[in-house]
Amino acid sequence: MGCHVRDGRGHTPTGNWPEDNAISMLMRLSIPPQNEAQQAQLSSGYMGVIPEPTYGGQLQDFAVTGIDAEGRIHTTYTPVTVTLNGGEQVELRKPEYRVTDLSAGPLHPDTMLSVRIAPPMIGLGLLEAISEADILSWADPDDADNNGISGRPNRVWNVVENKPTLGRYGWKAGNPTLDQQNNGAFNNDIGISTPMMQAAYGDCTEAQKVCRELPDGNTPAQDNAEASQQMIDWLLFYTSNLAVPVRPDAAKPEVLAGKQVFFDSGCADCHRPNYQTTTRADMPEQSDQLIWPYSDLLLHDMGDALADNRPEFAASGREWRTPPLWGIGYTKTVSEEAHYLHDGRARTLLEAVLWHGGEAEAAKQKVIAMAKPQRDNLITFLESL
Repeated sequence: MGCHVRDGRGHTPTGNWPEDNAISMLMRLSIPPQNEAQQAQLSSGYMGVIPEPTYGGQLQDFAVTGIDAEGRIHTTYTPVTVTLNGGEQVELRKPEYRVTDLSAGPLHPDTMLSVRIAPPMIGLGLLEAISEADILSWADPDDADNNGISGRPNRVWNVVENKPTLGRYGWKAGNPTLDQQNNGAFNNDIGISTPMMQAAYGDCTEAQKVCRELPDGNTPAQDNAEASQQMIDWLLFYTSNLAVPVRPDAAKPEVLAGKQVFFDSGCADCHRPNYQTTTRADMPEQSDQLIWPYSDLLLHDMGDALADNRPEFAASGREWRTPPLWGIGYTKTVSEEAHYLHDGRARTLLEAVLWHGGEAEAAKQKVIAMAKPQRDNLITFLESL
């Protein structure tokens, strides 16, 4: 709950350390393959990234008693002004990141950094109930229809099936199932071991001997982990069944006008409106439903401005999974801190739209060029979701 505030999205720190630290924001770390063995692990799909050799897969800016936090994340913003049709100006903020107070020496010189805020938790079980064939039916990796949109699936290592399968969860679709996403968050974000991920030291590397040698809570009573399978199953049931809010304003004229703008601008080419979930005996609550996530769950090149330049499995450093939009209008209702996009740089929905590039550049330019009433209707529609 500290990361996913009231089951909603995280936010960027205000900079008032330590009162408002990066608890709902994290920094991923990785390096390019350094040898043939590491390259083979990436090529096989067994690993999505090569962790930074000293600090692991993400920077841990908290620590248990007896060791120091790995470091601190600092963010500075440079203003970027966009002028809209009619003369309205919107000031965006371009983030730059640095890490200080590193506890175990410098980062590898080729370290790639990627900052992520926690995504909202609603509707996650429904996304898993969509058939793989339905998701892949929208993939167009070679842009065969010449519309400028070339969504690609990510293929990521499935711990249970012991092979690469379709990625659905995470900002780059780096996890195949909600259960694996939950286990990864337990182990890497918090340092709690589970039957699926039994390393009680979490993300600590071999270079962090003190961390690895500290006492842990792995016990037979908890299935030789710190969080038992029963706890994991309870968590999965909870995260699978957080409902999507109703849309009381869906039929208002300005909302319907904004919906038309959404489609006419090309937004729906990536933010696929709806699916029919499949019949699954193991997921009765999610089966046979018409759902409206507004996402194709595919990877898209979003341009240089949003690139983190850090590949993850099949996702390039410019690609991101289309985030679902359902419930986005309730962001400020859930938490006063309303930040959007993978790193929380956007403070409003309009700012988020104006950061789009790459495959979404044409749609963004249409939003910039449209008359203000149309643009206002578009935002009203998004706020109705």
